[in-house]
Amino acid sequence: MAKKRGVCSNYNNSFSCTTFNILAPIYKRLIHEDHACRESEIRGYWFNRNQGILDLLLRERSSIICLQEFWVGNEELVNMYDTRLRDAGYLNFKLARTNNRGDGLLTAVHKDYFRVIDHREFLFNGFGDRVALLLHVQLLVGGQQVLIVNTHLLFPHDSSMCLERLRQVYKILQSVEAYQKENNLSPLPIILCGDWNGSKRGHVYKFLRSQGFVSSYDTAHHYTDADAHKWVSHRNHRGNICGVDFIWLLNPNKCRKVLKTSWSDAVFRLFKYHVRRASLTEEDAFALLKANSDGNGITYSGFCEALHQLNFIGHPNGLSDEETKDLWVQADIDGNGVIDYKEFQQQIWNPPTRCEQTVTEEDLIGYRVKNAVLYPSEAEKGMWPDDYSLSDHARLTVVFSPAVRMRLA
Repeated sequence: MAKKRGVCSNYNNSFSCTTFNILAPIYKRLIHEDHACRESEIRGYWFNRNQGILDLLLRERSSIICLQEFWVGNEELVNMYDTRLRDAGYLNFKLARTNNRGDGLLTAVHKDYFRVIDHREFLFNGFGDRVALLLHVQLLVGGQQVLIVNTHLLFPHDSSMCLERLRQVYKILQSVEAYQKENNLSPLPIILCGDWNGSKRGHVYKFLRSQGFVSSYDTAHHYTDADAHKWVSHRNHRGNICGVDFIWLLNPNKCRKVLKTSWSDAVFRLFKYHVRRASLTEEDAFALLKANSDGNGITYSGFCEALHQLNFIGHPNGLSDEETKDLWVQADIDGNGVIDYKEFQQQIWNPPTRCEQTVTEEDLIGYRVKNAVLYPSEAEKGMWPDDYSLSDHARLTVVFSPAVRMRLA
């Protein structure tokens, strides 16, 4: 095996993973010769910038590279990345967004570290034409298998898109779960990479946490949820700086919440958020759901009416009939067709922390986060340097090393 260089050089039997939104030239705005244009119109600009991106990536020589906003619609740029990455020892996998959006994803894995067992493309064909790319790989040292997912979520132009962003994550996790069942896989470590277009304060972050995922960067730096201001990874088109690029890690463990339950809880948390934004109390929320229902409980018709008032249903990107019924079943514990106040409190207002799935296999292995760095380094201090021009995102790299084997009783 070739000598390990770059960020991994200090760790035996470790591997590194990089995520980087490289800002597709079709989206990068410029002022050129006194008129506004896109970088894609000026070859010298996008060519030189992407050569600089590749120089940075190849100096680091991360074991896994996950890129978003990769300009799949430009053959010259695609060939540039394919050639330079291939010559450096990488296997490359690309996936375009649906409806010919022009950009997409690129995932590259280094042959010195991994054997690629399989890969899958997840096309959601929904609002925003988002996609995800899964690679099932096996480490050459130790033989451990890992699932790697690369994605780029919808930008939250307004609060009404929160539900769609949650749905995108739910579909990704459903697809990963289906892949594992289809291939009769034992529980494997999962690494989710990408531009999540949401911060640690958002609903997507809480949803992933409820499924057992941890933010690798925060783990490496011992940050809590209260430390969201300490690092940034993006300066958006509004000029705001925020932390939106994550590498999530899920190790096999004894206890996991059922995915559909976790999704329902996430939607109910979003419901609670909207209710509180309207300055309504717990009692007000129950009354809203009860609507004009007879008796002391919430009926399905009242439940749907309230969701319509809060813009959860009744439009193309709202909850489907099936999703709405699933929420109802989750809340109506005894199945009598009415949600009483106790059920409302337990299932909608304050869903419990549940352990509904257990892993029974023995000698599973997980990973520890050994290190995590952002480039440029100013981003680690919550600042954005004016002279940084490679992208409007920082590059995040995380080093993982094998943990001790976990014997599950």
